[in-house]
Amino acid sequence: MDRRDFLKSSAGAAIGTFGFPYIVPSRVLGKNGQILPNDKINLGFIGVGSMGTGHVRSFVGYDDVQITAICDVRREHRDRAKEIVDQRYDNKDCSTYNDYRELLARKDIDAVVIAVPDQWHALIGIEAARRGKDMYYEKAMGFSINETKALRKAVQDYNIVFQFGTQQRSDTRFRLACELVWNDKIGQLQTITIGSASFEPIPDQPVQPVPEGFDYDLWLGSAVWAPYTFERCTRNWTLIRDYSLGCVGSAWGIHPVDIAQLASGMENTCPVSVEAKGEFPSEGLYDTARHWRAEHTYRNGVKLIHMDRPTAMKTVDQFNLHWEGILFEGTDGWIFTCREMIKSYPDTLIRTKLGPNDKRLPVSNNHHRNFLDAIKTRQRTMSPVESGAQADFVCHHEEIAMRLGRKLYWDPVKEEFINDTEANRLMERLMRSPWHL
Repeated sequence: MDRRDFLKSSAGAAIGTFGFPYIVPSRVLGKNGQILPNDKINLGFIGVGSMGTGHVRSFVGYDDVQITAICDVRREHRDRAKEIVDQRYDNKDCSTYNDYRELLARKDIDAVVIAVPDQWHALIGIEAARRGKDMYYEKAMGFSINETKALRKAVQDYNIVFQFGTQQRSDTRFRLACELVWNDKIGQLQTITIGSASFEPIPDQPVQPVPEGFDYDLWLGSAVWAPYTFERCTRNWTLIRDYSLGCVGSAWGIHPVDIAQLASGMENTCPVSVEAKGEFPSEGLYDTARHWRAEHTYRNGVKLIHMDRPTAMKTVDQFNLHWEGILFEGTDGWIFTCREMIKSYPDTLIRTKLGPNDKRLPVSNNHHRNFLDAIKTRQRTMSPVESGAQADFVCHHEEIAMRLGRKLYWDPVKEEFINDTEANRLMERLMRSPWHL
């Protein structure tokens, strides 16, 4: 029996009495189990569509990474990703899997990159945590508030290094904007306004045969069964309510919401109220909010306003600078930033030199590198699970408020809506059997 088997056996014996994890990652038990600075990190990938393959192309370039396994329910996707890895390493050692549980069962994999449809996020993430795998985890965190809570608990219970895929935290423009707001360079912060992507509806699609090599039932997972169409399973699944919150959440919205939380100093809590109105397509395949306006209020009175891009451009001048972004307004000026630019009023504001006593963010210019370094040091990542969960909650609050059509009040300590049974029921979603948390 090797050391890891012994630990697993010992943990299994203890669970009935003490409730310990059934697998104890060796790295949490002392120096001998840790990944040393010069060791390679064995990395597995779960989901290698367009986003996941982009991650493969990035991580395969690091000398301290060994990509050892690829998993996807589409054979063509996993074969494509494997070819990238094989060419880089000049061998065919990378294994491929259709079922994520087979990959997670491998004891030699240290960490995983999860980039799958939203209905799968928490289920795979929780199992990865139980298996002791550190994870780079694409947004959204959960497809319901309760799923997000369950994932956060698993990551904390199993001492997992977790990097949420809100990579704008590793961007110099967003870091500068946050630090200027933190240090009151725009005066007292009053309002944060977000403009997010929107979309054009498409008609209902004809039913088609499932392509060979595609495990469509596993792709659906816990989502309600629906007939296969090509458009349903492309990257536009993010616009279908059975799989995503759409542009309000993981399709784009959570990126600026996360930055708003960070810059306002509220990354570990939530606004205490929300009211929202949304326009949903009346027909066609896409059924998430196309146009919307949500207004949140933090306990200190700061407003967070989240809109789709066309609505933002009609109401806020700065959103004509770029198609999406985030605007911070204070008593003495404003800052507008997105992935391509940063502007301010007065224009000298963004050239402000921060002093040694000013508040500063940790420096990360590469989200992937930050994750790998955290695995080795066991330090906090730029986008940890705690702050990711709160940003996730904000997006869910908006969507629930739109669906109910009334103002909602949130208790950030109990993490539930106040005196609203109907809203609290929407913190959970039904799952198709046999899937469950």
